[in-house]
Amino acid sequence: YITHVGIIKQMAETAKKIIPSVKTGVGGVHAEVVPEDFESEYIDFVYYKNGIDNFNITLRGLINKKSINEIKEEINIEDKKVIFDYKYPDRNSVKKYRKKYYYMFHNPCALIKTSFGCPYNCSFCFCKEITQGQYFTREMDDIIKELSSIEEEEVYIVDDDFLYDRNKLESFIAGLKLNNIKKKFLVYGRADFIAQNKDIIAKLKEVGLQAVIVGIESVRAGDLKDYKKGTTVEINEKCIQILQELDIELYATLIIPLDFKKEDFSELVSWLRKLNIKFVNLQPLTPLPGTEIFESYKGSLLADRQRFEVWDMAHVVLKPRYMSIRAFYAEILKAYYKVVMRPKHLGYLIKKYGLKANFKMIAGSTFVSFQYLQKIIRSN
Repeated sequence: YITHVGIIKQMAETAKKIIPSVKTGVGGVHAEVVPEDFESEYIDFVYYKNGIDNFNITLRGLINKKSINEIKEEINIEDKKVIFDYKYPDRNSVKKYRKKYYYMFHNPCALIKTSFGCPYNCSFCFCKEITQGQYFTREMDDIIKELSSIEEEEVYIVDDDFLYDRNKLESFIAGLKLNNIKKKFLVYGRADFIAQNKDIIAKLKEVGLQAVIVGIESVRAGDLKDYKKGTTVEINEKCIQILQELDIELYATLIIPLDFKKEDFSELVSWLRKLNIKFVNLQPLTPLPGTEIFESYKGSLLADRQRFEVWDMAHVVLKPRYMSIRAFYAEILKAYYKVVMRPKHLGYLIKKYGLKANFKMIAGSTFVSFQYLQKIIRSN
């Protein structure tokens, strides 16, 4: 990710200074979308497409004594892949760590990816840029086969949008039943699909769907239009209602625009509490480099483009219009606590998930709160 660019450059420089003949390369989603960020005399290869294949090409080339330029020429010949034909990850290689992998109350938690890219066109989204707007999915037999090999009961399906294709989801449900796979799933999904497909969501609940991360994004119709989200406040409310009726946990994410006033924060909190939303992630609007909206905000950035570590969607990188940066951070933090840390809500969580799981959640929230307090103190 973009937040790792600076440290990767530092590591490459350190490696080259210790062993001048060492060859360095970098891949990953940021390298594929904004490869120029990795331009450095200390980095030999930037894998801006087909990272696994091109890393293997690099290794074969080095073994055969090819020059860096010869290897780069071979890498550049290939088009970007739009199919999945790789081996499954060797989960045994990290077996001793796997019990420590968790997300929220999903513990321990394994990951699987069943599709690549996103078929939608939200203006702020980095995910769709990774595959240049293309969307493709793995064969269901292949997905079920990999899922059968996963030991953990809790599985986080990390597709950018798992709840997209009814036919795929029907096949997924059938595959789980046919192979007697008993798992608990956390997925990403859009509000409009959930609102329009309650029946399929109910079927997914029967085969293990526990929670959905939904990009609610905003409680203001104008924001949703500006983001090209393709949803409405009414659709979001129907989605929330359906998930609650089916007892599926909702992890809501929202973008906080820079024109928010105190009354907007108050209205946001009232809306979230009225709908009894228990988990929310509030992110200041961040026009990530490589996204559609970056150019629109390029001239008004507060953050240095080369301070990669602050592009984490938690730092304010654009100037708030109606309040100081310090006040903006404070309002985000207050809104979070008013929604998530209500006594009634905490009682529900303890009853459902137990003290131990909640202690871990509260510890994580406290750490994030401390980071926000540091931002408040250091800001103007």
